[in-house]
Amino acid sequence: MTDPGGWRRWFGGCAPGGGTAVPDGARLLWDDPLLWVVGDWAQGQVRTTERGGVRIAVLGPCSATAVELGYASASTDLATAVCSWAGSFTVVRVDGGGGVDVLADAAGSCPLYTVSTPGGLVWGSSSLALSSLTGRCPDAEWLASYLRERNAPDSRRSAWCGVDPVPAGHRLVMGPDGGTSLSEWWTPSKCPTRDALQALRRALGEGVRARVEGVPVTSDLAGMDSTTVALLAARHGPVTGVTLHPSGVTRGGDLQYARALDVPGLNRTYFPLETRHLPFTAADEPLPATDEPAPSTGVWAMLFAQLRAMAAGGSARHLTGDGGDNLFLPAPAHLADLARSGRWLRVAGDATDWARLRKQSPFPLIAQALRGDAARIGRPVRPRPAWLKAPAPDPTPFGEDADTVLVASVRNVARAVQADNQLADSIGIELHNPYFDAAVLAAVVSAPAVERFSARRYKPLLADAFADLLPEAHRQRASKGLFAGDFHQGVRTNLRRVLGLADGRLAAMGVIDPAPLHAAVHAAALGAQTVWPPLLSVLAVEMWLDAVENTAPVGWTTSPPAGAR
Repeated sequence: MTDPGGWRRWFGGCAPGGGTAVPDGARLLWDDPLLWVVGDWAQGQVRTTERGGVRIAVLGPCSATAVELGYASASTDLATAVCSWAGSFTVVRVDGGGGVDVLADAAGSCPLYTVSTPGGLVWGSSSLALSSLTGRCPDAEWLASYLRERNAPDSRRSAWCGVDPVPAGHRLVMGPDGGTSLSEWWTPSKCPTRDALQALRRALGEGVRARVEGVPVTSDLAGMDSTTVALLAARHGPVTGVTLHPSGVTRGGDLQYARALDVPGLNRTYFPLETRHLPFTAADEPLPATDEPAPSTGVWAMLFAQLRAMAAGGSARHLTGDGGDNLFLPAPAHLADLARSGRWLRVAGDATDWARLRKQSPFPLIAQALRGDAARIGRPVRPRPAWLKAPAPDPTPFGEDADTVLVASVRNVARAVQADNQLADSIGIELHNPYFDAAVLAAVVSAPAVERFSARRYKPLLADAFADLLPEAHRQRASKGLFAGDFHQGVRTNLRRVLGLADGRLAAMGVIDPAPLHAAVHAAALGAQTVWPPLLSVLAVEMWLDAVENTAPVGWTTSPPAGAR
């Protein structure tokens, strides 16, 4: 078995009043109550301070200054004190009486989990690591819900039996008497569009700055989202933009836009995608175990090769544009808001514009808007995969208005992307996704929903917020490079391996029927039109289960290690 390298950088603690479980390799920040970090954390990403008998810890990239940390430690309203900080982080505070507050990130990009043990509650940022305390058994019900709809698995569960998620934007309170409670600490607020644009500029700009100052970094350089991040990073030091392209293709697409950039501090490099990078190809290193199936599981060979090349070139952190599509290309859920306020002409116009782009009728959209079914507008529920045998209810879209729908959508994706970050950790490079920062989500959702949507302009909120940063050609760009054909070729080239995945652990567990899955794989290999999300999900779960089985569990001790403070 390999060591648990895929999740070596994580943190957690115990409830006050008796919890003594500590993972192997932990470095204690506090010994009463226990708070630890595991792995190599960069300077500035683990910060603690104490003021007037109150201790506070901030874990993860965060824009807060030392003065702001001191203010938060003394504030009677911790949530208000920290809600404007940019970055992706978790805040822990111990009050003078020994009670502990843990604020879960509002966007879900720093997932937290809890486990009940005989010695008390243990919490942490890795569900896989915590699962060693409960027998490390994958949760079949969560897996079934994930296979039914990977963007909306059962939010009440984690991928592990006995490991419970702390909902994003919630406060976990642990009293000195052993009592615990959960309550919501973050809710979106509204403001005029001009103020929302300014908030977006600050949140994304400060989130990038907090990650790149004084550190060698690389960044994706492709569509509008990653280009914006790369240009922001270049304001604070040299950054290398990386553009992926099919081998042998030397012009057009992302290459054309990357070469058009001439910005001080931005260097450019190009990564040709070859046959060895195709989806489902075996990588030079086995897939690491992660908290749940990572979105990039199927393209691990490509991701591993890219990030290893970046690390070999001296990069400590790699920035992505992931999350930009979720924030700035929303489905037209705002139609329900418009209908609720009686703006019928705008409902008809926006529904028609959206439908025309997709060559479909606008009437189903209008009907959903009239019913107030915001969560389903432009987001049809996919049919149940023919191979799924385990009971799994159809996903229930969440949200009665566009803001709630957007927040729920971003949180689902942000949680899943943390598994990609764990893949990168195994290579020795940090992967950062600034668009999943809570302050960025707050800024976007603060804008009027009707201003976030446009079928005539590409990502208007982002383009307007950074009009002085993005060149005109990039602001007017209405598409980005696509690699859908690579998946057909990847299945065809690796057909034997993929068919083996289709008849593995999930079939043995009775979760899937391999026969219809084999048929879908063969059809994809032949180039037939394929609904990729459910097929990629089942293959990713199978690869993930194999990685978990071949990775040693985290060891735990029941007393603090030497050197505890």
